[in-house]
Amino acid sequence: MFNTIRTFSFLFGYLPISAVNLKKNIKQKSTLSVKEYDQLIHTEPQKWAAGIMKRTKSTVTIAGLDKLPDGPVLFVSNHEGNFDIPTLLSTIPKPFGFISKKEVNKFPIIPMYMKEMNCVFLDRTDRRSALKSITDTIEKLKEGHSILIFPEGTRSKGQSMGEFKAGFMRIAKDADVPILPVAIHGTSDIMEKNNNKVKAATVTVQLLDPVSVDVLKDMKPKEAIAVIHTQIEEAVSAMSAEKQRNNDN
Repeated sequence: MFNTIRTFSFLFGYLPISAVNLKKNIKQKSTLSVKEYDQLIHTEPQKWAAGIMKRTKSTVTIAGLDKLPDGPVLFVSNHEGNFDIPTLLSTIPKPFGFISKKEVNKFPIIPMYMKEMNCVFLDRTDRRSALKSITDTIEKLKEGHSILIFPEGTRSKGQSMGEFKAGFMRIAKDADVPILPVAIHGTSDIMEKNNNKVKAATVTVQLLDPVSVDVLKDMKPKEAIAVIHTQIEEAVSAMSAEKQRNNDN
């Protein structure tokens, strides 16, 4: 219970501080390039996310940072738990926004940052909103920003990965950016598997080989989706097996 209290106290308690820094950073927007401003804005969410993960007392490791390409990229990740975003924000140095459900707009300050991070809000009950989120994401990628998407659409909570919705493939092709598959394992051990109480966990992230648009265009959509899904699924399975071996030793 103590981990839960300290984690959520920091989650919301840091927001007033970050709001002050956000206002300072926004004033510099007109003097910076897209890349420079994205990096500046990324600093506060990264501190916030790192603080959250520290207070869960979880161990987080990431591999494959050498695979990060220059320029905008569409990160495509499996979605295991509520701590996926803090995990990825705190470990991936490349700034990125992400597609988020519209309910997040009800939180204080967080939506202000998400707007500057180039996040896209989605109403999953409205088909027109879903289509608009695709076109908005394409536009942000064309502007030079990187975006993260969870094509399962919902958390697996540590169970088998769900099917990938096809929207991410259209986004990558129309925006003409590579896909960087991301495998994440262990975040559901922090909360989802503990009756929503925060507990320390071992979390691993693996950045896989980027897939270029030229490769995607040579495949049929279903084939391309299956390739990305399989890459991530196999990586998650390997991380799970490695974790089990470590637990047995």
